[in-house]
Amino acid sequence: MTETLTSRSLRASRSLRASRSLRAAPAAPPALTGAGLFTVLLAAALPLVDFFIVNVALPTMGRDLAAGESVLELVVAGYGVAYAVLLVLGGRLGDLFGRRRLFLAGMAAFGLTSLACGLAPSAWALVAARVAQGVAAAVMLPQVLATVQATTAGARRAKAMGLYGATAGLAMVAGQVLGGVLVAADLAGSGWRSVFLVNVPVVAVGLLLAARYVPETRSPRPEPVDGLGTVLLAVALLTLLVPLTEGRAAGWPLWTWLSLAAFPFAAAAFWTVERRADRLGRTPLVPPSLFALVSLRRGLLLILPFSVGFSGFMFVIAVALQQGAGLGPVAAGLALAPLAVVFFVFSLVGPRLIARFGTRVVTAGSALQAVGVALIAMAAHRSWPDLGFVALLPGTAVAGAGQALQLPVIFRVVMSEVPAERAGVGSGVMTTTHQSSLALGVATLGTLFLSLVPGQGMRDALVTTLLVQLAGVALTGLLSLRLPRTLD
Repeated sequence: MTETLTSRSLRASRSLRASRSLRAAPAAPPALTGAGLFTVLLAAALPLVDFFIVNVALPTMGRDLAAGESVLELVVAGYGVAYAVLLVLGGRLGDLFGRRRLFLAGMAAFGLTSLACGLAPSAWALVAARVAQGVAAAVMLPQVLATVQATTAGARRAKAMGLYGATAGLAMVAGQVLGGVLVAADLAGSGWRSVFLVNVPVVAVGLLLAARYVPETRSPRPEPVDGLGTVLLAVALLTLLVPLTEGRAAGWPLWTWLSLAAFPFAAAAFWTVERRADRLGRTPLVPPSLFALVSLRRGLLLILPFSVGFSGFMFVIAVALQQGAGLGPVAAGLALAPLAVVFFVFSLVGPRLIARFGTRVVTAGSALQAVGVALIAMAAHRSWPDLGFVALLPGTAVAGAGQALQLPVIFRVVMSEVPAERAGVGSGVMTTTHQSSLALGVATLGTLFLSLVPGQGMRDALVTTLLVQLAGVALTGLLSLRLPRTLD
């Protein structure tokens, strides 16, 4: 009898301790459903589509708004620079105040600023609206990867990251194709304005879906915003991106050279402040300890040449097809349709190849992309000025396959070891690198191409620029050899 009572007391005591332990344990983060994943991927596509959608609309904008080349470059650069500068801060704010809350706010602001772009009465009003649109994108986009990182694990996270990479790559190509179709369609006489107004109904649907299906997450140990680090990072990126994107059109005045000269000092000051804050136990905007993750460092190194080449090619081919080959916006956009279609197909089969061959898929993708770029250069040299869908088909199809085997895997590599509590800052660092590289691609390869045109002619300038891109593709392939063979 006594033993029975004692055993019952022990079981009751254990049960009580277990229940207290369960109550004390932190609640598991809510899982991201299929509808939630679709919603955040829709949001991830919007800023990238808008970065590229204006490429084929720029000539029409210039005529309609009586805007010169330097102002039109600001329409592209104002968005890209504002977007790149504030991405890390957007990720940190999501960790601090809740990612769903920032996601909804950013998406709503993106819709309103898209409306402002579409209704802009002048070129300078359009530039201002584009800068605001870039700010909205910087608030919204980091929450996508942070939410995925915080609400998925294992195979589900790998699948979600693969879909994110596929969405990003497809959005960059589809944006340019869609831009050409919308400008030519001239819906209700809207002309180029439709490339921005199309975002408004998409955002409205996205907000309804997000309110229902995107779970709220935040860092369990939210960290305050690093004001000094934020300012220094903004200064560093501005001193690099603004002169590179505006220098050629402005005639390379003194301020552009002074700004470029200031960049290494601003970057060094930012890194010094961040390291000191990390040492003193404070909370830096970009914790240097994050770069102790080998996968993150190597993945970021791959993003740079890949994205520079991708965005530079998309800008240069849009200009060459319209101003050199004399194609209209629809024909110029549809000439890249094979790239988009093949990218989509290979994105679907990519995960199976990764499961079987690991990250060597990236190296194979680089080789395929190199073949594709070489075929495009040969077509440009041989067929000019009759360069269109048929002549570009073999090269764009092969390049699309190669790109699809690289980008999704690179994104997975970067985020593979980032802990959930640092998901916001990790996604901010990755998207900042990606967006800054996209802006650099337009600035560097675009500037090279437009500078060569007066002396070499459009055809030779295009071929030379493609050969430079080919060197970047080769660099990506070489760097990919240092990746870990498998991904968790």
